[in-house]
Amino acid sequence: MVRDLLSGRDAQAEAALDVIAWADPDVILLGDVDWDASGAGLDALLRRLADHGLRYPWHVVRRPNAGLPSGADLDGDGRLGTARDALGYGRFTGDSGLVLLSRIPLGPVADHSAAPWADAGDLVPEGVSIPIPTVAQWVVPLEGTGLSLVTLAAGTPVFDGPEDRNGIRNAAELVLAATLAEGEAMPVLLGRANVDPVDGAGRRDAMRALLSHPRWRDPEPRGRGGGGDGHRGDPRLDTAAWEGPGPLRVDYVLVASQVQVLDAGVAWPAADDPFATTVAAAGTGRLVWVDLRLP
Repeated sequence: MVRDLLSGRDAQAEAALDVIAWADPDVILLGDVDWDASGAGLDALLRRLADHGLRYPWHVVRRPNAGLPSGADLDGDGRLGTARDALGYGRFTGDSGLVLLSRIPLGPVADHSAAPWADAGDLVPEGVSIPIPTVAQWVVPLEGTGLSLVTLAAGTPVFDGPEDRNGIRNAAELVLAATLAEGEAMPVLLGRANVDPVDGAGRRDAMRALLSHPRWRDPEPRGRGGGGDGHRGDPRLDTAAWEGPGPLRVDYVLVASQVQVLDAGVAWPAADDPFATTVAAAGTGRLVWVDLRLP
């Protein structure tokens, strides 16, 4: 990742930087950012964002559960140390972590990434402790605003067997995020839930429960892309351009009910928009943005 960022020649990295620069956010949560103990990955990211005129003096980056060895054969394939044997899917410790960047001062981080999956039952080997979060789970105050940022980085609810271990764990991650948000005066949930409330795989009832929670509201950001064969959801709400299941809405910003939303959208332009090529080159995910009037 560091090589691709600093070379300036990786097409996907350059497109992703261009999309972030287009949005020019005051606060942004980025997924699939590799963590390393020296901080080289964060430094490279901050340097390249600065090349695009974006400076973020406050940030949160911590070792994720992704890629962290569990010491057990979690997927039951008879081998240890594979990507699916980690506490969260990952080929190496720090694979595809989270980074929170902000122009607004951030308060002390409450890190709930080790919250135990107490009701995993026989979904994991006996004697093995697995956290609920597959990547990370933070609550971070946005100082001077009264807002608390509650991250979402739920694992995929597929790639398992009839026991539906990943689907059950994904639903538990959504419940954990909601529970943590309930303890905040003005929570803003942001990130990837990896579940569409209408289409695709996963426990959609858990996603619908999160969206309809009385503590916050869904501004329903919309773009111009999306839509899959046989899908029932509004294609403008889709946030991921996946081929197998088709485009789905899996990324969200949910806002405390007392906070005014000025505007919202998904960076998914129409196919004939010149910016569409850049957006597609940045990856399968689409940037979701919400403008708020700060208290």
